Amino acid sequence: MKKASLAALAIVAILSLAAWAVDVSGTWTMSSPGRDGAMMERDITIVQDGNKIKVTMPGRQGGDPITGEGTIEGNAIEWKIVRQGPQGEMVMTYKGTVEGDTMKGTMSMMDREIEWTAKKK
Repeated sequence: MKKASLAALAIVAILSLAAWAVDVSGTWTMSSPGRDGAMMERDITIVQDGNKIKVTMPGRQGGDPITGEGTIEGNAIEWKIVRQGPQGEMVMTYKGTVEGDTMKGTMSMMDREIEWTAKKK
């Protein structure tokens, strides 16, 4: 009986840890190389509800902000942004890891992959 209770408690603890996600809500300064290779910085805002996130990023050249949705599982973060371009819909997938007040990862779009970093403000 005691062993079964301890086993059940261990399972609950493991499931609780699996459901745990870091808090990424707030404003982050994201850095990535631009088309000319020079580093660009922009502020992004993340709203988190459990493991679901909504990311708001600046639009191109001062245009309307764009939003995307994604998830955070443990310290792994992922979101997608969909933009309409002259050739149609473009999907940008951001994947990375969170460590305290910093994040780093890659953004994939078509056949390109760009590294990015972010620091919480």
